[in-house]
Amino acid sequence: MSTDRSTRTSTPMAPRASVRTAVVRRRRRTLLAGLALTAVLTGTTTGTALADSSPAPAPTGDGSTALCKRVPRIEKRIDRALTRLDAGAGTRGSVARLQARVDNAKQAGHDAVATYLQDRLDFRKKLPATLRQRKQDLADVRTWCKDNGITVGKG
Repeated sequence: MSTDRSTRTSTPMAPRASVRTAVVRRRRRTLLAGLALTAVLTGTTTGTALADSSPAPAPTGDGSTALCKRVPRIEKRIDRALTRLDAGAGTRGSVARLQARVDNAKQAGHDAVATYLQDRLDFRKKLPATLRQRKQDLADVRTWCKDNGITVGKG
């Protein structure tokens, strides 16, 4: 047994290294061939695209049907965001929690961090008003959908 171990440990690693080198070379060749093929195909496609040069098709509608289907989900998402923003300091994402972080940074003397967090807090304080406006606009969309006979929700 001991002779086998000594034989194993004294075996040079050269064959294994040459196999790795061959694999790397093969991969490199495959990569280069793929890049060359891509360049050729891109070159011929651009030439064809320049010859046709037709404008992209315009949208066929305003997406109102899809929006009407998404109204309930959008309302839920807005409500969740408003609930989170108005929650106490123990809730991640709330205005109160971010305000506490700003206060902690100022007390610790971390002016750069406090400035960064204060900018985020200013934005977050404006967010509930924006979300309430979106909720009102979404209520108008819901009314429009019903008036035009488009089903609201998955219906």
